[in-house]
Amino acid sequence: GGCVPCTPLGCLELIKHTGVCLEGKNAVVIGRSKIVGAPVADLLRAQNATVTICHSKTQDLPGVVAGGDVVVVAMGHPGMVKGDWIKKGAVVIDVGINCVPDPSKKSGHSLVGDVDYESVRGVAGWVTPVPGGCGPMTVAMLMHNTLQCAKRFLAREVEEASKSSWKIKFLPLTLCEPVPSDIKVARSQTPKPITQLANEIGLKGTELEPYGSKKAKVSLSLLKRLQDSPNGNYVVVTGMTPTPLGEGKSTTTIGLTQALGAHLKLNTFACVRQPSQGPTFGIKGGAAGGGYSQVIPMEEFNLHLTGDIHAITAANNLLAAQIDTRMFHESTQSDKALFNRLVPKNKKGERSFSAIQLRRLGRLGIEKTDPSTLTDEEIHKFARLDIDPATITWNRVLDTNDRYLRKITVGQSATEKGRVRETQFDISVASEVMAILALTTSLADMKERLGKMVVATSHSGQPVTADDLGVTGAMAVLMRDAIKPNLMQTLEGNPVFVHAGPFANIAHGNSSILSDQIALKLVGETGFVVTEAGFGADIGMEKFFNIKCRYSGLRPNCAVLVVTVRAVKMHGGGPSVTAGQPLNSAYTKENVELVEKGFVNVQKHIENVKLFGVPPVVAINTFSTDTPAELALLKRLCLEAGAFDAVVCNHWAKGGEGAVDLAKAVKRACSEQSNFKLLYDIALPLEEKILAIARQVYGAENVEFSDEARKKLDLYKSLGYNNLPICMAKTHLSLSDNPTLKGRPTGFKISIRDVRASVGAGFIYPLVGTISTMPGLSTRPCFFDIDIDPDTEEISGLF
Repeated sequence: GGCVPCTPLGCLELIKHTGVCLEGKNAVVIGRSKIVGAPVADLLRAQNATVTICHSKTQDLPGVVAGGDVVVVAMGHPGMVKGDWIKKGAVVIDVGINCVPDPSKKSGHSLVGDVDYESVRGVAGWVTPVPGGCGPMTVAMLMHNTLQCAKRFLAREVEEASKSSWKIKFLPLTLCEPVPSDIKVARSQTPKPITQLANEIGLKGTELEPYGSKKAKVSLSLLKRLQDSPNGNYVVVTGMTPTPLGEGKSTTTIGLTQALGAHLKLNTFACVRQPSQGPTFGIKGGAAGGGYSQVIPMEEFNLHLTGDIHAITAANNLLAAQIDTRMFHESTQSDKALFNRLVPKNKKGERSFSAIQLRRLGRLGIEKTDPSTLTDEEIHKFARLDIDPATITWNRVLDTNDRYLRKITVGQSATEKGRVRETQFDISVASEVMAILALTTSLADMKERLGKMVVATSHSGQPVTADDLGVTGAMAVLMRDAIKPNLMQTLEGNPVFVHAGPFANIAHGNSSILSDQIALKLVGETGFVVTEAGFGADIGMEKFFNIKCRYSGLRPNCAVLVVTVRAVKMHGGGPSVTAGQPLNSAYTKENVELVEKGFVNVQKHIENVKLFGVPPVVAINTFSTDTPAELALLKRLCLEAGAFDAVVCNHWAKGGEGAVDLAKAVKRACSEQSNFKLLYDIALPLEEKILAIARQVYGAENVEFSDEARKKLDLYKSLGYNNLPICMAKTHLSLSDNPTLKGRPTGFKISIRDVRASVGAGFIYPLVGTISTMPGLSTRPCFFDIDIDPDTEEISGLF
């Protein structure tokens, strides 16, 4: 594994370059030093040459040298070897370098070798000069050795990353009964310094950007460093059709991660979405998991984190501001005035296009780079976006639930000269910028996707993009830090990436591709990455497979389907479940009949997982009111329905310990062959892709398109968007488009009222029913309970 000395290696390379085959040749090495002579002799012998080593005591040195087909000289005696010593056509390598007096030189001396060059070159077939022979080859071989050492070092790093177990210090839990509030549990644990965790999982100091002591950004350069490292096992956590209370996917994701890592001692990473402040201050509270399966520090997880959502808000609203501003300026200026302001003169009085303006010219088919050469018609085409206000789909965003922003009027100031239009705000996580963050694979890819975002059409029906509006680069600058995943940890000290949080209806509802890619490299070939898909398997999981995996190229090994007795009973005909209201006694007392009736919903989701060729492991997330009979029945039904395994787990109350059996089942499932496949060919017509999802995933009989939906589908196909995947915007409370239909509805039709395009993110999203993109606050939002102690700065009220 060591390096060959540079000068001897250079000698061998020079000999090889002559084309002379060394095998069977007589080689004479003059000099026996350990630096040159002895290593050269060893290298020549390794080429099957017959080697004679000569030195100052060698008898009849000229006679010995005369028999050499190859002669290597390294004695330190200037001009020692003469032409009459050398065999006709021999290869002569002169390693010596000597300083001799030379009055003809300005310096008074010359450099010569151990060979009398002038007499030898007329006899030898090849002879190296001095200087300019072995010296430069020595330098070249030094660079060669440096490169080989670097390759070996990186290869060892990749091998260690792929095979070795992390030297990670897990954090012990002190379990309490009854389980305290989530924030009390979170505060009972002292997180490791984030720099310690980063070191434990193999991150370099240059790859970590700490934000305080408990969270950090991770550089995308890590992907390049570990590009040759194999991926670990890829596990997606999904769920049955939930009650409005949720069935514990986030908690299961963290509990499973803790079980695989802290208890089975396997390299394991969790990848989860970043929560919006909307639900944090609205009705749901935090989204860090729950009980003894949480991401910590809980407050930092739920509040701002590293500012990614604020960056998305800023980038989104910069584009929104430019849309209205551009329409204003186009409506108040002539072509010439508009062009002159868009392409202003510099201090020398010259005009030049910016890079983004040159891209627009290219899209318009104007192959000119000098602004002064544009015709009046070309100036008009370049300067006028001619946006039709009625077609604008880009809204301003805010990361707060605010129902009064669902419909607003802008432009009412007198300075806008009567140019008023109706618009609305969305919540920040509904922005297409968030979906792009979650689906991008690099900074260059994100910049390209941002530029492709279609925000409106012109009066002639042409799409208007962020790039047309000149804002692509500026948006990418605002997002330059947001693209890096955020590193945190679980209650038991496992690493967690918290990154991106797109809506699970109008977007795909999954954490970022980049966090999954980095985590899969870090855990190594035998490790595990556990990522969560939003809502039920019919929505989040379907989009995880058909959109996220399609773009990432990653292939899942296993899907964990989270089910609860409570949700199964609801699908069996149990009373309505309402967030913030006490549960009906049907959910707190044993009722196996409701479990048996409601299982049809779980059965459909098991079938959906298998539809994609992935083994489903059912995680039965237990509550204290579940009875042994209900749990046993649910497990049996899951196994009979074709689940790889069904495991009763209690990670909420016991942390990783409560999910050890689930972790073992997941490990077994991942050892099986995954036959993952996508549901549809991307080249199919948009209508057929929608129909495939509706029939095969939802169980619908057919799809009905409104006139508006058909018009949009035709438009998108004409604009070249047919080969985009489908992102169905549908209720998560039913397999159908009617949230009141529980269980496994049959004979229903999915009604598509409209279709929209997120061209930058890379999907078409049909609207099934009415989807609100700006939540409102309830009568009593949970911010009533959120407070901070002025003395200790301790936050209370998050749960």
